[in-house]
Amino acid sequence: MRNQSIPADCRKTTSMNPVITSIYTADPSAHVWEDGRVYIYASHDVDPARGCDLMDRYHVFSSADMVNWRDEGEILGSADVPWGRPEGGFMWAPDCAYKNGTYYFYYPHPSGSDWNSTWKIGVAASPEPSRGFTDQGYIPGLGGFAMIDPAVFVDEDNRAYMYYGGGGKCEAGELDEDMMSIKGGMREMEGLEDFHEAAWVFKRNGVYYLTYADNLENNNRMRYATSDQPLGPWMYRGIFLEPTGCSTTHGSVAEFKGQWYLFYHNQELSGEGTLRSVCIDELYFNEDGTIRRVVQTREGVKPAGEAPLPNPLMKSYEAGDSTAGSGAVIEASDEGRSVIAGLDGADACCRFHNVDGGVNGGRAEARILYATAEPLAKLRLMVNGKDYSLINAPSTGGSTAFTGCTGLTVQLEPGSGNLITWTGGKGDVRISGMTVSPLGD
Repeated sequence: MRNQSIPADCRKTTSMNPVITSIYTADPSAHVWEDGRVYIYASHDVDPARGCDLMDRYHVFSSADMVNWRDEGEILGSADVPWGRPEGGFMWAPDCAYKNGTYYFYYPHPSGSDWNSTWKIGVAASPEPSRGFTDQGYIPGLGGFAMIDPAVFVDEDNRAYMYYGGGGKCEAGELDEDMMSIKGGMREMEGLEDFHEAAWVFKRNGVYYLTYADNLENNNRMRYATSDQPLGPWMYRGIFLEPTGCSTTHGSVAEFKGQWYLFYHNQELSGEGTLRSVCIDELYFNEDGTIRRVVQTREGVKPAGEAPLPNPLMKSYEAGDSTAGSGAVIEASDEGRSVIAGLDGADACCRFHNVDGGVNGGRAEARILYATAEPLAKLRLMVNGKDYSLINAPSTGGSTAFTGCTGLTVQLEPGSGNLITWTGGKGDVRISGMTVSPLGD
């Protein structure tokens, strides 16, 4: 083991689309908080997909430059919701709001097995934007058939508004000071054309914008309306995002360092509409305040500021530091380095023993450096016996091109007794090493 910086190949010159490839993420809600970072609160398509019923385990991602994104880890799952559906799953599009020193995480979740008739809008709270969330229950009076996708807008006067809806109906109302109840009830938003779901509200130059997904069959578009009041009435303005190639569309809009961005999802990585990935492209306005059609790109967006420095606490584990199990082998690469190969076997794995969790343990990014000629190889990540699900390893262009970098934020125990296991069986992928970066909890 030796300390080293993040390899240059792990850093990007543009964000690329999809921007998050290690796991499947959808329904991005983006916010810029007082620490100067931009945060994405996304739903998680669990792999392998069976449908939207398996969606669970909310993650948060953050960035200081819009290009290099950090998985902040899992913040909430159905197992953390005592009032929720007994079978779990159905953790759909969320949002987050900040008011009076507290971050409030809003999410739709059914309270019963008859999921589509028992939707509630749950709330979790934390003093921090990316960890420490605990469930607070749900907002009384909200929910019911197809009423999903909460979005919360906090205005300049610190008044907060809740928007949500589905099945052709969008409702909104003002949140009380507790951020857990509605002041005066909800009302249907007027002036929207062909509303389906995915409401989102932002403000620019004194104008309120309400964006949403429409009802185009099997391939929604994004439309928008404007108003001079947060609760309307609204004036329909048109379509600003064409279909993304995915059977659903869901997006959010945020300004970061003077540039506006659209956050959305597509299925470019997986080719499956229930395994989606977050994308980012620039958003522009005309002089009259109308939104220009967003150009969907493969390159994504350019850096907004300097790239983050390597974590000085990062530890690097070479392939030779691991043990190979069930058919995997340690062999030499063309460059003479040790690599773990043979991970295409169903039970093949490599185990990194004695991973250092520091004095206190806590969150840490675990990332492997790899090569694969597969279009999309996958590995299962296990940490101290906990299953973190499948991790994607997109193609590097060849089995000797060790330019891939993928992983997830995990929870480590204090001390050097942690065990991290990468299990194969989902394509030929070779691992040259692993880095572990504590997040400073």
